[in-house]
Amino acid sequence: MKKTTIAILGSRGIPNHYGGFEELAEHLSAGLVSLGYDVYVYNVHNHSCPDKTWKGVHRLFCYDPENIVGPAGQFIYDLNCINDSRKRKFDVIIQLGYTSNSIWHRRLPSDSKIITNMDGLEWKREKYSRLARRFLKHAEKLAVQHSDALIADNIKIQDYLQETYQVASDYIPYGADNGILSSKNKNHSLTTFCVANKRAVQLENEGFFLLIARLQPDNHIEEIMQGTLLSKTQLPLIVVGNHKSRYGQKLVKKYASDKIIFTGGIFQSETLHQLRNQSRIYFHGHSAGGTNPSLLQAMAASALICAHDNPFNRSVLGADGLYFISSADIASIIDQEKDKKNRKEMIKNNFNKIIKQYNWNSIINNYEALIKKVLSKPQENS
Repeated sequence: MKKTTIAILGSRGIPNHYGGFEELAEHLSAGLVSLGYDVYVYNVHNHSCPDKTWKGVHRLFCYDPENIVGPAGQFIYDLNCINDSRKRKFDVIIQLGYTSNSIWHRRLPSDSKIITNMDGLEWKREKYSRLARRFLKHAEKLAVQHSDALIADNIKIQDYLQETYQVASDYIPYGADNGILSSKNKNHSLTTFCVANKRAVQLENEGFFLLIARLQPDNHIEEIMQGTLLSKTQLPLIVVGNHKSRYGQKLVKKYASDKIIFTGGIFQSETLHQLRNQSRIYFHGHSAGGTNPSLLQAMAASALICAHDNPFNRSVLGADGLYFISSADIASIIDQEKDKKNRKEMIKNNFNKIIKQYNWNSIINNYEALIKKVLSKPQENS
């Protein structure tokens, strides 16, 4: 009996060396293979792993000129992936995001079922110009119109799609690994690298604050840094993220010091898990919608979380998080000693959410259920 063939588009590829969509593609593809599906994941041509397969998943490579032409290269990469998919007659194509691939909807193979993960509200991101935001809003509409099924990774995104477009979507969040650090790792200090003065920095358990994010304005990076500097604390803020962009370089020049330590990108999951686990407070500034994978990872690492105050973060953390809007809020949260009992309760509740709601096994099963549902529907030509 022929296996159902599934292609995953919209990420830079697997194994994950970049971010949330890549992590999703990694877990989802391997999980679907274990359930008996024939799965293909598209990868950028210059991915650091050249292997044709990974954990039973087929890896397809397409040219990505992003390092030459900048963000516009993403449109070319997605077009190359879609054009390649036309030749392969996949039963199902899962699109991770809509930012650039939705404009090529006419190129999507008409004999494949299209499932689109709608991600966050990209058109709300402050880093984009007014014209770019208008385009992204149009791209969102195209994705809604030309998909056989939509996935919302956050309840508030599901509500938004229903209210704005009167369409139903399936709520399937991201997942996180709930691995527990050994007591040996938990009690030992971490060493990280400070790019400002090119030296190693020793970090003690609960002896630092932590921010892990793409360094862009809508992640409220500056508010978190300014709040740390406004506070009375002597503990450093460790900032993990690629700082080589123009905005990243501006932040390094303005804030790098013994109090604000930039490490650059760190991609070793064990190191990131240990950093989150040992931080005094983990700051999460994501605000443009959706359930951000790094928030779930912080919950899984048993970190005390202070998140930007918006409906998306509140729908995940509820009463088990601290919240900020301004740098003054950050300073106040740092300076107020949280009682240990309440702190432990918040951490425990968030960890239990990972086990019950945001675990990869149930997420993969939910994707499989949606795939079966979509395949049972008659094909509609768009």
